[in-house]
Parts: sequence; C-alpha cells; structure tokens
Amino acid sequence: MGMISDSRGYVADTWKAWNRFWFAPSDPATLCLIRLLAGSLLFYTHLVWSWDLQAFLGPDGWLPVEYLRDLHARPAADGPQWSVWSLFFWIEKPWMLWCVHVFALLVFFFLMLGLFSRTTAVLGFLLAVTYAHRISPGAYFGLDKINCMLALYLMLGPCGARYSLDRIRRLNRGDNRPVLPSASANLTIRLIQLHLCIIYLFSGLAKHMGENWQAGTAVWWAVANLEYQSIDMTWLAGWPTLVALATHATVFWEIFYCCLIWNRFARPLVLWMAVAVHGGIALFMGMITFGLAMLYANLAFLKPATVRRWVDPLADRVALMLVRAK
Repeated sequence: MGMISDSRGYVADTWKAWNRFWFAPSDPATLCLIRLLAGSLLFYTHLVWSWDLQAFLGPDGWLPVEYLRDLHARPAADGPQWSVWSLFFWIEKPWMLWCVHVFALLVFFFLMLGLFSRTTAVLGFLLAVTYAHRISPGAYFGLDKINCMLALYLMLGPCGARYSLDRIRRLNRGDNRPVLPSASANLTIRLIQLHLCIIYLFSGLAKHMGENWQAGTAVWWAVANLEYQSIDMTWLAGWPTLVALATHATVFWEIFYCCLIWNRFARPLVLWMAVAVHGGIALFMGMITFGLAMLYANLAFLKPATVRRWVDPLADRVALMLVRAK
C-alpha cells in the first residue's frame, strides 16, 4: 500500500509541475517586449519588398505565379504533394498588389506599436505566411521562418498588455488597473521556448553530420564566403585552432541548448552564447535581420521581472509624455 501511495503522490506532483510549467499565470512583460521587437522586424523585412514590388511579388515577377502553381502541384517524390496558399496567387493588377502590401505594412506597424494588438496579431501571422508562401522557394530563408514562428505565438497571448498604444489608450480612458498575470502569456512564452529548443537541437544534429563541421573548419568556410562576407575575417586562416574551437563549440551549444537552457546557472552562459553566435552571423556574414530575429526569440528565456527592470522606466516615460500631450 505504501508503494501505491508513493506512486500516486509522485504522479500528482508531476501533474502539478506540468500544469505549473505551462499554465501558471505570468506577467506578460516578456511577451510584450517580443511583440514590440518582432513587430518592428516584421514591418522592416516586408517594407523592403516595396523597392521592387512587382519583381518580387507580382504575377509575372522573378518567380511567376504560374511557375509556383505548377511547382506546388507536382507530387513530392517521398510523400504527398506540397500545398500552400497565398493571397498573391490571386492578385493580377498592380494596384491590387499595392493595396494588399500597404495594408500588410499597416498591420505590421500597428502590431509593433501594440495598437489593436489582438486583431493585428492574427492578421500579422496570416500576412507573414502569405508573403512567405509567395516568395518560396526563391527568396525563402530562415528569417521568414522565424518571423512566421513569432507571429504565430503572438496571437495566443496578451501581447499588447504592456509597452503598447493599447495600454496608453486604457490609461487615457482612466483605466488604471494593473496588468494582471496571465496563463496565456505563460503558455505563449513556453511554446516559443520549446520551439527554440527543437530548432537548435535539429540544427545541431544536422551540423554534426556535416563533413566540415566534423573537421572543425565550417566556421572558416562561413566567414570566408565572399557572397555573405560583410567584415574581412580571413585573418582566421592563421588561427586554425580558434576556428576549430568555434566550430565545435557551436555544434555543442546547439545540440545541448535544449538541456542547459533550463538550468538557472547555465542559462546566462547559454544566452550569451546565443548573442555571440547570432551576433557573429549578423556582423560577419551580413545576415543582420536573421541574427536579430533569433536573438528576439531567445528573449523568451528572460524573466518578466528582468524585462520590467530594463524596459519599464523608459516605457513609463514615453506613456506619460503621450498622455500629457493629449
């Protein structure tokens, strides 16, 4: 009987820990900061299509719509055919294309500012996906995947509760109630964290199988690639041990990210390694937006109290200025 009682207690404790991990109410500060930064990235990375909109997204652009339809209609060699959807598949007139594009930019801009956050978060995800499916496979990269990932999870929680025009509008109406902890905010952050762990794990495992990664030379081939090189790092040719160390450390970090990030003592080291890896990608390989997107996603592991300590003083000053201006 004692063993049965102990096992029941263990199951009950495990169930409580599971519920606490996913559904314990949490301050939405971390989620709101991610909304602000991810929204700004969504706005900028889609704004750049405006420089040659017809070539990028027009029906007869560099990747014509008919070509994409034919490509997606072909059955895959190892499974069912790949089915995607995009508003741009049905837009034929230039003025219609510009109307959709301007509307999307407004949605991303409002999401960044936190205006009508619940609505713009849903629209932002749908529009991010519609752009990604239109430019795929010709201009579809990791940045677009992370943009869509963050936009997806912003729909699930109160991303406009802090650092937003929605919050300022509530203050202007005399609603001074404090922002309450939210179970959906915690759930959203946990999903981003878990998604990051999966991304890094499979990325690390794929690198581990690569010949250059095993040989310890992959970092050299990356920084020496003239197509991506933004800062001359060829001096690393004289430091093969440093190159090998950076290569193997990157693989180790990606594979064991999903284990070490949950330890409160290892977490700061893991996050600083993220800054080094993605900051290096941004600075030395010219992938600034992708580096920023990954760093914004890693903010999910910051405690709300830490975010509030950093961001609240500035946010309070901005809100006070706007309230007084009105």
